[in-house]
Amino acid sequence: MPGTLYLGAEVFDGEGLAPGGLLVEDGHVAAVLRPEEPARGAAVVDLGGGLVAPGFVDIQVNGGGGVMFNDAPEVATLRRMADAHARLGTLTILPTLITDTPEVTRAAIAAVAQAVAEGLPGIAGLHLEGPHLSLARKGAHDPDLIRPMGGDDLRFLLDAARSVPRLLLTIAPESVDKEQISALSDAGVIVSLGHTDAGFATCRAAFDAGARVATHLFNAMSPLGNREPGLVGAVLASGAVSAGIIADGIHVHPASLRVALAAKAGPGSLFLVTDAMAPAGTDMRSFRLNGREILRENGRLTLADGTLAGADLDMTRALRVITRDAGLALDRALAMATSVPARVAGLGDRSGALAPGRQADFVHLSDGLELRGVWQRGVRLA
Repeated sequence: MPGTLYLGAEVFDGEGLAPGGLLVEDGHVAAVLRPEEPARGAAVVDLGGGLVAPGFVDIQVNGGGGVMFNDAPEVATLRRMADAHARLGTLTILPTLITDTPEVTRAAIAAVAQAVAEGLPGIAGLHLEGPHLSLARKGAHDPDLIRPMGGDDLRFLLDAARSVPRLLLTIAPESVDKEQISALSDAGVIVSLGHTDAGFATCRAAFDAGARVATHLFNAMSPLGNREPGLVGAVLASGAVSAGIIADGIHVHPASLRVALAAKAGPGSLFLVTDAMAPAGTDMRSFRLNGREILRENGRLTLADGTLAGADLDMTRALRVITRDAGLALDRALAMATSVPARVAGLGDRSGALAPGRQADFVHLSDGLELRGVWQRGVRLA
């Protein structure tokens, strides 16, 4: 079939940004064309400027569309979350379950396994954030549910890794020993350090054991100090370690963003996460998390005592913050929202890039990085 040719915008294919056109046939990318290359017979859509990029990839998504995954860990919740984030331009997510009971965690694993089996668009795996964290750096996690990892917990997680296609697990290394980290990593679990008060040496030992990611850099972790570099220092000093970062201008100061971006310009790269909660894609002003009210005001989500509880953020705003306030080059910023998180999550063969044969999941952004359109499997959603 001749397909549809999208012209009039630069194309970011996951690696670089250049003038050209995107040819879509039967819901898949047929070609990324140079400006002079014809696509005879194709229907032409003139986008009128801006840029085309792969659909965003977000591997830390707690909720959206008015619901939290923790509150109802079932396929209907995943569908509502995926739809809300798709309309914000994020077409691949790892729904994230924060620290909860074993029963809720089992239900979450079963729901993701079922959603993937049914081919629910956008659901690529599962992120379990807890419960094996540090009480000292618990953030908004329920302290009554945080605990060290035991033998039964390890067996449970190894079984989970066989049930879902991608499992990302956030742990604190003071709550999980090196042998457990190695066993999880060897089983294909993506082990991420976060919500930890551990020192530099302990974090480096966890990376040596198989952990290779850090969760929301700078937040809920031991900071960089002059005598104790903490997890922040361990991440910045470890070239092969990647880290998610919440670029909303609230969780991380722009100067800290610039320092981290300068330190992590190599293969162990930073990537954007939203840490989105139930309000994403809605106008709701508050919601409940593990029985506690979370307030939404001035771009913040907080407990009553002011503790940050996730973020009121979407990927296009994160792109604007990291390019405008942190001065990052546009192509690298786009990679942080697409190809880098896809690679970190082991999704590089299906998400985060525009290449022949890939599913036609893409967004159109204005020159000011405002969302102008979203296409999923070649069908326009927004």
